[in-house]
Amino acid sequence: MINQTASLSWRDTDAGAVPVSDQFDDPYYSLGNGLDETRHVFIAGNGLDARFGADLHVGELGFGTGLNFLATWQAWAKAGGTRLRFTSFEAFPMDKEDMRAALAAFPEVAELARVFLDRWTVGARAVEIAPHVTLDVIIGDARETLPAWESAADAWFLDGFSPAKNPALWEPALLSAVGAHTAQGGTAATYSAAGHVRASLDAAGFDVTRTKGFARKRHMTTARLRDAK
Repeated sequence: MINQTASLSWRDTDAGAVPVSDQFDDPYYSLGNGLDETRHVFIAGNGLDARFGADLHVGELGFGTGLNFLATWQAWAKAGGTRLRFTSFEAFPMDKEDMRAALAAFPEVAELARVFLDRWTVGARAVEIAPHVTLDVIIGDARETLPAWESAADAWFLDGFSPAKNPALWEPALLSAVGAHTAQGGTAATYSAAGHVRASLDAAGFDVTRTKGFARKRHMTTARLRDAK
């Protein structure tokens, strides 16, 4: 059941119009290049290019426009991956026509975007978007839906709006749930380098590294789940 949907505005940039959340007063992706941001922060940050040879389950906080999913699917296909499962947790799903308008700014993934938007409907669960590619978007407050999730991800994209704008998605208890739903040897990455985010990931069982951020952002965070003792 969908209780709330995304309310957004559009901000003009040199790269085209970028959707901005009215709920959180924050853009859905970099005002520079959202696709390059995803590749740097989430795909490279989780070392996915070297991991697509095995079945891979990606977890995500904040589905937004679906751009992270499309970038991951594209990279997986290019690498000749075996099976990709992508599970995202989203409290405020975006209208499909708004998604379509946002994704039109990224011609590199235009064909994947067309297939995705044709095959997926807001609220649909575990949809096979393409052979061996399954998308599951779980609608609701992640503080409730993630702890109840009966699976674990190999890699996490922590892509909620800014911790300053949307602190609920960066609470220690939620990041602890991320750790509890991470497979052995799993990883996480986020554009945020906030000290409290890194401390919460450490408390959740991850070895945490601050590394080079995307574009003008100096730092970001990568993390790897510590081996169970």
